[in-house]
Amino acid sequence: MLLSLIAALTLASDTPYLDPHANARPISWSDLLDRPRENANVRIPYGEGEHEFGELWLPDGEGPFPLVVMIHGGCWLSQIPGTVLQDYLAADLRARGVAVWNLEYARIGHDTGAYPGTFLDVAAGVDHVRELAQAYPLKTDAIVFTGHSAGGHLALWAAARETLPDDHPFHSDDPVPASTVITLAGINDLEDYRDNGAGRCGEPATVDNLMGGQFEPALLAQISPAHMPLVSAELIVISGELDPIVPPEFGERFGDHVRSQSGEARTLTLDGAGHFELIDPTSPAWQTIVRHLLDALSVDKPAGDNLP
Repeated sequence: MLLSLIAALTLASDTPYLDPHANARPISWSDLLDRPRENANVRIPYGEGEHEFGELWLPDGEGPFPLVVMIHGGCWLSQIPGTVLQDYLAADLRARGVAVWNLEYARIGHDTGAYPGTFLDVAAGVDHVRELAQAYPLKTDAIVFTGHSAGGHLALWAAARETLPDDHPFHSDDPVPASTVITLAGINDLEDYRDNGAGRCGEPATVDNLMGGQFEPALLAQISPAHMPLVSAELIVISGELDPIVPPEFGERFGDHVRSQSGEARTLTLDGAGHFELIDPTSPAWQTIVRHLLDALSVDKPAGDNLP
């Protein structure tokens, strides 16, 4: 099995990683979805809506297992595949002893998608972790939130909810906290992406539609991490050098913004990676990303495996 090959190569720290798709990079999401996929252990609703569910990936054994909350991308659009985009990463992490809560949510084009429904769904899905931990052997003392592209935006936003005022509809008295947020090609500054994106997500219209149909600057302080107070979690912003959808300058500018506010953010641009290499567990990019994930979860890595 491909994942067994990946695990074997990763565990052998003195063996260079061999990319089985090196001659076909960068890839598209359809290239990724053409490959066989494993299945989650269980699908669990966190609300009553059609898109209010998550898929829980549980490793073998008794646990308790470290936990990653994962949010898929797809330009916030209903016509692009959902949780399936993250199945490959979830399977890879499960094989490494890490549990994954892979969230679905209403998106632009769904009846309850865009503002405020998309954000209400993500908030409810993340906070459902407390109920999951009552039924499954999950560690909740140090949870990593991660997401890709639009999901990177939502993962960071979910961590930033703690900064919203008490009377805000997205406020929670006791939100599930992230110890670390890792955004993968995340659209972390909605205004920057609206103004300077290459149009590959349909921006600026897509950002306007996320806001309910037109650009509402006042909403930025509620839904754009770059316009919200800094999160207390450790922040790692990862981009692909060859990404045409969310080019690395967006990650670099966001990191600069955080540091200009006296915050801390680690920004990484991975050589030779496009947009979807960041969610492809066979890619060299993922070999770097997963080491940061495991480090954030305090999961043992192979001997001699030092973070770049």
